[in-house]
Amino acid sequence: MVESSTLQKAARIVGIVFLLVGVLGFIPGITQNYDDMKFAGNSSDAELLGLFQVSILHNIVHLLFGIAGIVLSRTWEGSRNFLIGGGAFYLLLGIYDAIVTQESGANWLPTNNGDTVLHLALGVGMLGLGFALRGRQPARERYTEARA
Repeated sequence: MVESSTLQKAARIVGIVFLLVGVLGFIPGITQNYDDMKFAGNSSDAELLGLFQVSILHNIVHLLFGIAGIVLSRTWEGSRNFLIGGGAFYLLLGIYDAIVTQESGANWLPTNNGDTVLHLALGVGMLGLGFALRGRQPARERYTEARA
C-alpha cells in the first residue's frame, strides 16, 4: 500500500467535508426551512445552518463531489486533479454567483450571498492546496503506477 502524500490527505479531507455537507443538507434542523426545499432551481428557501441556500440537487452534488474527492485521493494525480479542477470549478461558480442575480432567469442555482462567498473561498482554497502541495509525485507511487 502506498503511503498517502500531503496532497492526497488534503484532497481526502476536502472530499470528506463535501460529503458531510451533503448529508447535513438533508437533516431538518441543521437545514432551516427544510419543508421549503425544492429539488432544483433557485426558488428553494432551505438554508444549511441558516446561511447557505440549498436544494435537493445541490445536496446531491455535494455528496457526489465528496465521493469523487475521496476516491480520487487514492492517487497523487487524482488528488491533484480533484483539488485543482474542483477549485477552478468552484471559483468559476463563485464568479457566476456574483454576476448573475437571484432574480435572473439565468440563475439555476439556489444561492445567496453566503454561497457566493463560500464558493469563491472554496475555489481559491482548493486551488491553493492543489498548487502548494503538488510538489513532486512521490517516487513510490510513480514506481507502483509504472508497474500496473
